[in-house]
Amino acid sequence: MDPVPALDEPLKKVLGPATAKVMAEHLGLHTVGDLLHHYPRRYEERGQLTHLADLPMDEHVTVVAQVADARLHTFASSRAPRGKGQRLEVTITDGSGRLQLVFFGAGVHKPHKELLPGTRAMFAGKVSVFNRRLQLAHPAYELLRGDAEETVETWAGALIPIYPATAKLESWKIGKALQTVLPSAQEAADPLPGPLREGRGLVTLPEALLKIHRPHTKADIEEARARLKWDEAFVLQVALARRRHADAQLPAVPRRPRPDGILAAFDDRLPFTLTEGQRKVSEEIFADLATDHPMHRLLQGEVGSGKTMVALRAMLAVVDAGGQAAMLAPTEVLAQQHHRSVTEMMGDLAQGGMLGGADDATKVVLLTGSMGAAARRQALLDLATGEAGIVIGTQALIEDKVQFHDLGLVVVDEQHRFGVEQRDALRGKGKQPPHLLVMTATPIPRTVAMTVFGDLETSVLDQLPAGRSPIASHVVPAADKPHFLARAWERVREEVEKGHQAYVVCPRIGDEEDGAKAKKKSPEDEAEKRPPLAVLDTAEQLARGPLAGLRVDVLHGRMPPDDKDAVMRRFAAGEVDVLVATTVIEVGVNVPNATAMVIMDADRFGVSQLHQLRGRVGRGSAPGLCLLVTEMPEASPARQRLNAVASTLDGFELSRIDLEQRREGDVLGQAQSGTRSSLRMLAVIDDEEVIAEAREEAARIVASDPDLERLPALRTALDALLDEEREQYLEKG
Repeated sequence: MDPVPALDEPLKKVLGPATAKVMAEHLGLHTVGDLLHHYPRRYEERGQLTHLADLPMDEHVTVVAQVADARLHTFASSRAPRGKGQRLEVTITDGSGRLQLVFFGAGVHKPHKELLPGTRAMFAGKVSVFNRRLQLAHPAYELLRGDAEETVETWAGALIPIYPATAKLESWKIGKALQTVLPSAQEAADPLPGPLREGRGLVTLPEALLKIHRPHTKADIEEARARLKWDEAFVLQVALARRRHADAQLPAVPRRPRPDGILAAFDDRLPFTLTEGQRKVSEEIFADLATDHPMHRLLQGEVGSGKTMVALRAMLAVVDAGGQAAMLAPTEVLAQQHHRSVTEMMGDLAQGGMLGGADDATKVVLLTGSMGAAARRQALLDLATGEAGIVIGTQALIEDKVQFHDLGLVVVDEQHRFGVEQRDALRGKGKQPPHLLVMTATPIPRTVAMTVFGDLETSVLDQLPAGRSPIASHVVPAADKPHFLARAWERVREEVEKGHQAYVVCPRIGDEEDGAKAKKKSPEDEAEKRPPLAVLDTAEQLARGPLAGLRVDVLHGRMPPDDKDAVMRRFAAGEVDVLVATTVIEVGVNVPNATAMVIMDADRFGVSQLHQLRGRVGRGSAPGLCLLVTEMPEASPARQRLNAVASTLDGFELSRIDLEQRREGDVLGQAQSGTRSSLRMLAVIDDEEVIAEAREEAARIVASDPDLERLPALRTALDALLDEEREQYLEKG
């Protein structure tokens, strides 16, 4: 939750320009309210010390520890050739481990006087390794004397808050700044309605802010957290409930399919039966399309669960009712792929106005940025006259020149890649607001769906169509067991010998500038951070080495669109055995004959991305195989992530794991589109109950008082949450 007007005082005025500048630039904090909502990450107990044994490498840490010994060494160097160089080595301990601090040159005098054995202090710095030992070089420190008046005041209470900090601003400096602004917490207007707060036994907002920053007991922290979580969940859910309420007031044209129209004709020709899930979800969508306010539905499903089929039937229902449907795809490769599969599925029903077209046929047009002028003119004409019932395209659909005869449904594929401007620009092309169906191929846990897509009704497809084969996934530890990698290439050859095809995926293209490599790196860095494997190099090595004699081709995002399309067509036609590609094949690419996938440097990809990629194989009747190649050691978090992907095909389970492994600020992934997360206390996965309860309370309040006239403090909190960026973040979903 964000500040309220009483707390709008700029930090410049309160803390001085220098501190305020660092807070604004490095922590995004501008006002007193922002700072009050910058909560401690954790607390240290004065009586206990942090675990020095568990320090993370290369991270900025704050530790509380005791000096065990301090030694001053002199040495000769280029700057101090006569042996006048000075180095102070201080060993600190916390009972769990020891850590070395080093100070050089003129910087040794103050710590040499102050850091005497037995002294306790807080130390902050970046953890590095020297001579195989962990150390902090020139750490900032704050003595914990407990005698000087200011220190007693600043470190009062048994619990020391440790704040998310930066190299420019240590945790204790943030703590001191908070002491200055904490009295203002009394002026925080409480957004929770009184009866709700009392009914749930929550403390007031001023009390929560006081207890989170100056707790005397662990119970104080729990009470404060419980209250602040509720604020975040509730204000966000009220915002979403108001959007749902506003959308429900908009008019829309009901679209009901004709019993003997194009949808019925299409269904009659299907060579297979729809799954139970596809039928159920289609019914939900048809019921929404028949109402006189716009549908806002999220269709999420497993990779390969047949979302495109459900979306196509929805589009045909709208065409039946005399309207047009537009499908917005994130990339040209995907738009072309969708266009090809839709026209193939429809057959002569997609040949409206052409010789040999069926009676009920409509035209299905493609519109992308790289089309030739003549084809583009014809597509625009077909949309304006209503000749084309279905259009599939990229961002090009949004341009001003594009006019629809009667736009009735917008289908957005892979929602998270489109911002609010695109979605609204396309929706604005209808005479009345069109119905909206959003598809996502990354299954989203229920809580995230409630938090991010809370303004959309959700439908879930969780069974695979008949004839789909299971995919076996294995981790290939290339560094520990090089012969496993050799075996992986043998497996690819075996699949090709059986008449199948394979993908090899790499994180990088390989034609990037070398500027990035110019930075000087230590040998450890080189080993640890070699550049990710590239498509162009890998394809060449495979064609000359383990896959010699096979037809190997490449596909990546920087190829001209026609070349990309040509490669995909050749691959789909079986003229290429092995396609070495970047993640451009991640979504929607459908080649049932491709049965094997080898993902190089798999640890460089996210969990849901790996799941997406894996969904490109096993799309036919032959079983799929996915090999995750990595050089990461067995015990590393990266390997655990890959083991999780290999162990389950359940996308919902994987998306939970993915979220649990990310940091709290990143929980909503692309949803935030670069804006600061409005969730500071709420953990979307862990706080499922709070979110569900807040959603119910929010719906109840908005139903009885949509404009929140009786709750001015809540309205103020909402305005703070929904400043322009946040509004977009909510819209972007």
